[in-house]
Amino acid sequence: MGTQPTSGVTTVKQNEVIIPDLTIKDLLSSIPSHCFKRSALRSSTYIAWDCFVIGLTYKAANYLDALITPEYLSLPYASLYSAIRFSVWALYGFWTGLFATGIWVIAHECGHQAFSESKFVNNSVGWVLHSALGVPYHSWRISHAKHHASTGHMTQDQVFVPKTRSQLGLPALNPTKEDILGSSVSDEVKRELWEAVGDSPIGALLGSASYLLGGWPAYLIRNASGQKRYPKGTSHFNPKAVIFAPHQYGAVILSDIGVLLWLGAVAAAISTYGFVTVFRLYLVPYLWVNHWLVLITFLQHTDPLLPHYRAPEFTFVRGALATLDRNLLGDCGSIMAWIGAHATHGISETHVLHHVSSKIPHYNAWEASAALHKRLEQAGLVLQGAPGGWREVYRVFKECKFVEDEGNVIFYKNAHGLAASRPKFNDGNASDSGVEIEKL
Repeated sequence: MGTQPTSGVTTVKQNEVIIPDLTIKDLLSSIPSHCFKRSALRSSTYIAWDCFVIGLTYKAANYLDALITPEYLSLPYASLYSAIRFSVWALYGFWTGLFATGIWVIAHECGHQAFSESKFVNNSVGWVLHSALGVPYHSWRISHAKHHASTGHMTQDQVFVPKTRSQLGLPALNPTKEDILGSSVSDEVKRELWEAVGDSPIGALLGSASYLLGGWPAYLIRNASGQKRYPKGTSHFNPKAVIFAPHQYGAVILSDIGVLLWLGAVAAAISTYGFVTVFRLYLVPYLWVNHWLVLITFLQHTDPLLPHYRAPEFTFVRGALATLDRNLLGDCGSIMAWIGAHATHGISETHVLHHVSSKIPHYNAWEASAALHKRLEQAGLVLQGAPGGWREVYRVFKECKFVEDEGNVIFYKNAHGLAASRPKFNDGNASDSGVEIEKL
């Protein structure tokens, strides 16, 4: 996005993002038929592998911890023993959390009925795995299905729904001083928006960090970053919440029971082994899981390049393609990119495919994703974002502040009211967004 300030007005060169008119049949036909096959046995081997790696990591950390003593290791300062021991267990928490995220991904596949051909097996395995990670399985499965059905829809999507100008209490749009598509903004309006939104580096850093650490439980408990039209206090733990239909009451209760059993198990472990031990062995990896979950999903659905839709322009395919694939940890080099993809079963790298067909298991998603992207490239769509990591979260957090209250195809604007992208329809009209445009 190039910026050109002229005579009190800043004008940017925007990316023209194609708004697709593809059909789901067209997209699914591009995927080899064998990719849709599901196997409970094969899926189970990935659970076993994740647990094996986690167990091996625990054994390695314990072994190294026992060696960090004066008997085996001579260090000039006593404090260094504690520092090295802390580093070992910090690495354990990071590594375990990464592979535990892989277990979370498999539970998520159960919710999509991608683990097995059997609905009973899917829901039984999913309930156990998600409950063990503090997730209300059925409650989240239900809301997540709605997310897939309405991805990118301003009033129907369930999470990562942009806040509008009016919801943030920003100064009303002034068509004589700013382009509604965000290509031109006067200096006066830029200052007003900057003062109202705020965009200091420290603010963006703290905001993104709190989002990564507490965003997941906050969403489950009180709908933070969720659908804005839901009543305040909407919770995944309330069977009468607007998210759920009356016939889903029992499933929500069963999900709550799973989380209560999880809380009881954590409390019992603390009582038996002490808080420090449980914190080091379980709670730190658990926090890493929450962190990776928010980082991955936030970056999949939030970017200046991604459109959001209101009802007149929304279709299932447009919503499914309003997502990005990213290489998790790819900003740390090719080896870390491979580790990130392997540990989390490619959930970040094959996400566009997952939205096109959520029943494809992760071990078939790589081949299916490659075939799908060939078809998308023929339509001029390249849905590959920058590598997923902290730096990218910071950048996106700064660039994606709000969207306009008007328009049927809208893109994020930054704290100056400038947007990096604008819609391009098949007729070649890059300004047809469902509103009348007034140029400065």
